[in-house]
Amino acid sequence: MGDIRNTRIRKFTIIFVDLFLLFIAYIISFNIRFEDIDEANWNAFLSLSPWILLIALFFIMMYELYSVDRKSKWDILRNVFVASTLIMLLTMALSYFFREFALPRSIILIAYIIGNGLLVVWKFSIYFFISNKSSFVLFVGNKEEQKKIAHQMDIQFGRRASIRYANIDEKSKSIFGKINEVDYVVLGSKLSSELKSKIIYEAIKNEKIVYVVPNFYDLLLSQSIITTIDDTMVMGVKPFGLTLSQRIVKRVYDILISLIALIVLLPFFIIIILIMKVKEPRGSIFYKQARLGKNNKEFMIYKFRSMVEGAEKLTGPVLANQNDPRITAFGHFIRKTRIDELPQFLNVLKGDMSIVGPRPEREFFIKQFEKEHNSYTYRSTVQPGITGYAQIMGKYTTSVEDKLRFDLFYIRNYSFILDLIIQFRTVIVLLDKTKSEGKKTKNS
Repeated sequence: MGDIRNTRIRKFTIIFVDLFLLFIAYIISFNIRFEDIDEANWNAFLSLSPWILLIALFFIMMYELYSVDRKSKWDILRNVFVASTLIMLLTMALSYFFREFALPRSIILIAYIIGNGLLVVWKFSIYFFISNKSSFVLFVGNKEEQKKIAHQMDIQFGRRASIRYANIDEKSKSIFGKINEVDYVVLGSKLSSELKSKIIYEAIKNEKIVYVVPNFYDLLLSQSIITTIDDTMVMGVKPFGLTLSQRIVKRVYDILISLIALIVLLPFFIIIILIMKVKEPRGSIFYKQARLGKNNKEFMIYKFRSMVEGAEKLTGPVLANQNDPRITAFGHFIRKTRIDELPQFLNVLKGDMSIVGPRPEREFFIKQFEKEHNSYTYRSTVQPGITGYAQIMGKYTTSVEDKLRFDLFYIRNYSFILDLIIQFRTVIVLLDKTKSEGKKTKNS
């Protein structure tokens, strides 16, 4: 499994089968719907089929349907359902846009149901085949990171992964010997550049996939510019932040989306407000709190109130726990579903926030995090967001250091396409309750 070429072949094979099954789903749906397939209906489908397959390919890549070995059964089900639903909705939109009205909506709906079933059976077949095989992983790092990675790999792979360790103080030859005995190599963030280079070179030579936990230096070099000084190649490291054109595109998009969202969500807001007033007639609807935005400029963030009034009067600033007694009964629901975050579209419209960006934090925590992590200050070079790379890749309980890596990667690699990807993948986060669970306490 560690062979790079075999991994690529497996990925492309899975994608090809996914597309084939979705195409077959339409053929089956035609045969279910019609005894004699009308030529106009069939031609409309053939005309749209390249677009349908292109959309399907986009969402297969978006939700990583080709990757089964690092997902749970629930992850597979959820990803297939979300991807298939979006493919169906866009297919209906395309049939209207291209005026292919001869393709019946019933065909698209039946194909959606059959396609879901075929994809789930196919994915689970791969999953159970892989689950019977153990992967051997070599982790190279210090003792602190070893404990952390062991716990995370247990969650990610379960019994399918056998982890072997090499301490950063071990001799290179000893580490090289272990590389040949494993499928994957994972390097911690505390390795010296020299040792990291040697291990990566050795792993690549032996056709092993290497995963590197990046440090700040690694993130600085990402998206660096290759140029020359006379005949010497050099890497140009650009400052953190967005260019003027990127800021303009991002701001125009934010205004349009926040306006549309607020108009569409208005009836929903009214329902939430009525429920909150019935449950707590004297309680406030919205919760306002000072947060720091771009360049650490203070602004007031808006949320639907999910905690009791004056929750921090006695405790001061405290992060929410998994079973926090300060959270109201209805508050638990709106926090798990992320409904409490929706008023932040007002912040986006005002210009305090963006749709996508690092989550805004309170000054109290920012000062604390900046003392612990020197690079934390670079988060403020862009507008904070309602959703972000750290939110789709991590959890509420993800460590500050790991969230910081995701945020800095986002800033370093920003593009409009990346923003769209993050927004689509936020749908998955909304359906995953583990993403919104608060910090665990000893009793939880």
